Amino acid sequence: MDPRDYEREEERKEEYENRQQRYDQYQPSSSSQPPKRRLFPVIASSIAGAVLGGGIVLYGAPQLGLMDSADTQTANQTNQTTQTQTATTTSTTPRTVSTTVNQSDLVSVVNKVSAAVVGVNNIQQQTNPFSGDTQTQEAGTGSGVIFKKENGKAYVVTNNHVIDGASEVEVSLSNGQKEKAKIVGADALTDLAVLEMSDKNVEQVAKFGKSSDLVAGETVLAIGNPLGEQFSRTVTQGIVSAAKRSVPISENWNVDAIQTDAAINPGNSGGALINSSGEVVGINSMKISEDNVEGIGFALPSDEVQPTIEQLMKNGKITRPYMGVGLQDVGQLSAATKQDQLGLTSDTSEGVVVTTVEPFSSASDAGLQSKDVIVAIDGNEVKTSSDLRQYLYTKRKVGDTVKLDVYRNGKKQTISLKLSAQQDNNG
Repeated sequence: MDPRDYEREEERKEEYENRQQRYDQYQPSSSSQPPKRRLFPVIASSIAGAVLGGGIVLYGAPQLGLMDSADTQTANQTNQTTQTQTATTTSTTPRTVSTTVNQSDLVSVVNKVSAAVVGVNNIQQQTNPFSGDTQTQEAGTGSGVIFKKENGKAYVVTNNHVIDGASEVEVSLSNGQKEKAKIVGADALTDLAVLEMSDKNVEQVAKFGKSSDLVAGETVLAIGNPLGEQFSRTVTQGIVSAAKRSVPISENWNVDAIQTDAAINPGNSGGALINSSGEVVGINSMKISEDNVEGIGFALPSDEVQPTIEQLMKNGKITRPYMGVGLQDVGQLSAATKQDQLGLTSDTSEGVVVTTVEPFSSASDAGLQSKDVIVAIDGNEVKTSSDLRQYLYTKRKVGDTVKLDVYRNGKKQTISLKLSAQQDNNG
């Protein structure tokens, strides 16, 4: 053997022995527990990468011209219909819920309701500050849903904020016709309004479904006029992100809404959120539009929309229970006020203090006094004035008697109060 070959062979053996020693150094001894394998993060990250990459390809390919229209349709049709079972709130019988819908089914679903979705134009009088002349012009646009047709009239539900301040309202139909409409009734608290117009050119009426049957993950479609008539009856697809969300719309009021990731944009307000059967399960109303937020929109649930629009058609307004008091949250008061004025401990943060009692009101008749602190109604805890209003407006009606748990000068007592008709925005 050449001496140089011998030296190289010896070097390889020495390197192998060094590697073996380094390997042995990190192996557990026979008495120690084997280390836990961190296999899941590797698998999870691999799956996530595959899903994300696949999503980018499926979405990006049509945009970049890598798939023609037939390819795009084929990709969409690979979403086979899957079903899951859930119990409804009114029955123990399982209900079949579609979590994905075949592309051809979507077309059929949209055709059931698309022509019943209309544009709603808010027309207001504007005064020229220089000439003093007054003229009417479009102040905003939104969407609406035709839900009833009888006796030569058609009725449209939309959002109150769509027609707020309007001197005239115009409805744009799917066939291009425009009809003057009058406001039958509107309610700011629920953000709903009903319009009446001629049914001469109405081709379709939407059917309401049960929003209480919705489950997270269920397929839904939003139909409306985002950004105005140029994009009339735009259809977007998504899922129910949450079947019920409490969404604050003012300092003292929350609404229960359906959360969805179906695209909802300005102009969609008042349009339809429909299920896979083509039924209207919500009226699109709101979205979160911050720079770092995507896919969070809200629709007013049909189970609450229907009784509201029935009242609006009957009375032109919503009559709510009324106590006749001014309210302030205890949590907004100073420690000194809580102790010295109300007889509470300085760290009390829940409850509602009565600031005023209107003469001849239900509260006055029941014996409520200024500085009383309401902590419960009918056994339901009251932490804020919003809690109290929410309970009164959704769980009770005019003429009902409620029981209030009240602290007066630090001592608890129960007061019965018969609710009268609402007269303003106080409790």
